[in-house]
Amino acid sequence: MIRYSLTLHHRTHSQDTAHIANGVKHADCRVTASSLSASPRGFDGFSLTVNSSSLMAVKSSKAQKKVGYHKKMCRLLEEYSQSQILIVGADHVRSKQLQDNRREVRGHSVVLMCKHTMMKRSLRLYAEGTGNKDLLTLIPFIVGKVGLIFTKGDLKEVSAEVSKYKVGGLARAGVVSPIDIIIKPGSTGLDPSNTSFFQALNIPTKINKGAVEIVVPVELVKKGKKAGTSEATLLAKLDKKPFSYALVFRSVYQNGYVFSPKVLDLTDQDLADKFPGGVSMIVFLSLAISYPTLAVAPHMFIDAYNNVLAVAMATAFSFPQA
Repeated sequence: MIRYSLTLHHRTHSQDTAHIANGVKHADCRVTASSLSASPRGFDGFSLTVNSSSLMAVKSSKAQKKVGYHKKMCRLLEEYSQSQILIVGADHVRSKQLQDNRREVRGHSVVLMCKHTMMKRSLRLYAEGTGNKDLLTLIPFIVGKVGLIFTKGDLKEVSAEVSKYKVGGLARAGVVSPIDIIIKPGSTGLDPSNTSFFQALNIPTKINKGAVEIVVPVELVKKGKKAGTSEATLLAKLDKKPFSYALVFRSVYQNGYVFSPKVLDLTDQDLADKFPGGVSMIVFLSLAISYPTLAVAPHMFIDAYNNVLAVAMATAFSFPQA
């Protein structure tokens, strides 16, 4: 037990007692007046005895957090069982961006973030408990810092909403560059003491008006390549922020199948252009294995007619279509 002594002024005895009682009514404590003042404004002090364990904030254990997360995952899998699940990469994404994304898609989608190990565990337990083994196809794609977006909305619209919240940032060593980073010629604003740094990167420079000036355009990092420590340091010195960080769509799950998000960029014209090629492939395959299909039927009739015509000409047999 810990004993606290407090002093209040400008209240009546009854007001103070009620105030303290209301403030600590949920704690294991006892309030007693230690001294009363003759002043009509009330008493000068009181003693408060509080059980410190009752005032401690209740903090969930790791096991409780895992149970809570699993329940939330199961609820979302049930609610969005006939919908899509998007796997998004969240590398270098800030908490403010996640809050903006959650607010933007609220109403038709839910963003769920957690460690990928807990995601895999919950998916396995849910699949075992419900017999829905199709969800296990998601597990190989949950790698690194990722999140899940459960959605009932249009995938292209969700993609556009999420992509709005991009934040420019400095290049970081070891991060794959999404673009070609080219430094244009001109003054860098750096003093001549930094000349050796540019020389180490084989960047031609000269001193102009007391500052280092880059002479020719330099391709510092190519698209798809990782930025090194030297490149990242140079871009930081130049105050260049070529990278943008946001949730990145990695895969889409629907009805037991996982496919690339690139299909979201397909238009009706793209499908129309690819359709004849698909039909041609079916025709070639059907003719090669002599398997009749609707697409190959005209070709099979023509081949059969040619065969009959060849027999008729060889045997002097005639028929109306010959």
